[in-house]
Amino acid sequence: MEFAVESLETPALTKAQLAELLFEQIGLNKRESKDMIDAFFDLIATSLVDGQDVKISGFGNFQIRTKAPRPGRNPRTGEAIPIDARRVVTFHASHKLKEQIQGNSGSGASTLG
Repeated sequence: MEFAVESLETPALTKAQLAELLFEQIGLNKRESKDMIDAFFDLIATSLVDGQDVKISGFGNFQIRTKAPRPGRNPRTGEAIPIDARRVVTFHASHKLKEQIQGNSGSGASTLG
């Protein structure tokens, strides 16, 4: 199934816009569309918080990385500041997504599918 986003009011695609696309193109009612989008992102967030990687075929991988503590520096004052260890999320686009981006560079409409 293909989703086309013709024109975005903002430079970012929002959860509300995704729910609207489900409503318009799939035929779910607005409440079901919003609930489905919320459940999808809640599942991804919960998996990442639990330390599980998330792999979406044809889109990419979200991975948790643990960064070691390191010395930092306040750029304004030059003062040395320790940066604590932390977990961060990284995203690596799939080859399919990279190919789509390269083939559609400069296009105003985006297609997911």
